[in-house]
Amino acid sequence: MNAATPAGSAGSPGASSIVTIPLNDPGEGLTEAEILEIKVAVGDRVEINAAVVEVETAKSAVELSTHVAGTVVAILVAVGDEVPVGTGLIQVDTAGGPVPSPAPQPAAGHRSADVQPSSPQQISAQPEADPSAEELAAQATAATAVSAEAAPEEPKNLVGYGTQAAPQRRRRRLAEPAQSDDGQQVPIGRILAKPPVRKLARDLGVALHDVLATGPEGTVTRQDVLNAQQRAYGGEVDGDYFPEESPQAPEGLGGAMKSTRDQPFSGVTSDDRTTRVPIRSVRKRTAEAMVASAFTAPHVTVFNEIDMTGAVQIVSQLRASREWTDVKISPLAVIAKALLVAIRRNPEVNASWDEANQEIVYKHYVNLGIAAATPRGLIVPNLKDAHLMTLRELAEGISELARTARAGRTSLRDTRDGTITVTNYGVFDIDSGTPILNPGESAILGVGAIKEKPWVVDGQIVPRQVATLSLSFDHRLIDGALGAELLRDVSAVLEDPSLGLVWG
Repeated sequence: MNAATPAGSAGSPGASSIVTIPLNDPGEGLTEAEILEIKVAVGDRVEINAAVVEVETAKSAVELSTHVAGTVVAILVAVGDEVPVGTGLIQVDTAGGPVPSPAPQPAAGHRSADVQPSSPQQISAQPEADPSAEELAAQATAATAVSAEAAPEEPKNLVGYGTQAAPQRRRRRLAEPAQSDDGQQVPIGRILAKPPVRKLARDLGVALHDVLATGPEGTVTRQDVLNAQQRAYGGEVDGDYFPEESPQAPEGLGGAMKSTRDQPFSGVTSDDRTTRVPIRSVRKRTAEAMVASAFTAPHVTVFNEIDMTGAVQIVSQLRASREWTDVKISPLAVIAKALLVAIRRNPEVNASWDEANQEIVYKHYVNLGIAAATPRGLIVPNLKDAHLMTLRELAEGISELARTARAGRTSLRDTRDGTITVTNYGVFDIDSGTPILNPGESAILGVGAIKEKPWVVDGQIVPRQVATLSLSFDHRLIDGALGAELLRDVSAVLEDPSLGLVWG
């Protein structure tokens, strides 16, 4: 975010130096976002490009900054608000004068009905204590009057910066006050929690206003959040709220990352029989994409159980190699390389269906998607031009996708223009599945858990590392024979990695 909307024109009579910083569309099709964190407070001095608000879009968490410098005089949104593009976020006084005393702010996730998010911050002037307070109050009043007079006029905006007037945004349902063990109500108008506790609540999908606070002065503690999550979902909960990863997964990512709960906890119903949560953010977008894919592209899935011993041995050798000590290498990188080799041998599979133009678009590049389950839901970032990458570059790229996804920093660019995807549900100790195509892609390769099983080798039963591969593809683009050929070639490279040198 790098735009601001002035409340008045500088230099004109009665002009205001107060600038409203709106939520803008960065050109990625953003329509709304949820406020995750407000990084400034009334009275703070901000410089150009300073991060002021963190929001969650359909795919990731994004820090928004301002291109004006000045003093923050108003916070127009609260943590937990879902606001459309064009909504004012904060107001900055670019004159840099004394800061008026702010009116009481609403608690995170709640807003009083009489507070208008698009109006300037109300001023509590104290003339006796501050001789300049009357001037400041007059300035703010003049700014409000100028804004009111200019309201009928159509605002003039820079292209790509959204609308000036913020549309009415949806308001959250106010939760009922929680009750303590002695039956007394705990006020919800003021939620105290340290940043690490707030992050834990977001990761677990727990709304702080539904947590019974037991800390000093009503502070929400880490254990309070864990207790609330346990009540919502049942079962044992401790500090390690994510299970250990499978050795099959690269650092935090493997086609499906650690098991997480991505939905925010809204509240258990009065009869304790159900829990209701809103559908929003990544979960909403995932549902829309999966429904569109399932009912647009006719899916076909083929399976093959293979001997992965050779591929597993290569991974072990590379991990022990001094040249690879700084690289996180996993079977997923080898599987990705095998898929790229197979695509080179069967280039017709790398295509998309253009319904509007009634064309099949064959692509001479591979943007390889890596499906990832993150704390905010399922996303599929892709490695651009993966067909040009060496095994080492693939391993480094997958590790980088993992770090970015875990941090919630996956960009919309990273999730667009994918061609074929790999999803690794083997990290959950699952043997096989029928994955759904990522919209617009031709195929998705599913990788099951690699397990030691009895296998026939040269007429003898011996223990081998075995896994099941599943390939789902769009039957409009790929016939059964071509799909089987692709899966057979992937399997051949993984069973005999030397073929990668011959075919690659």
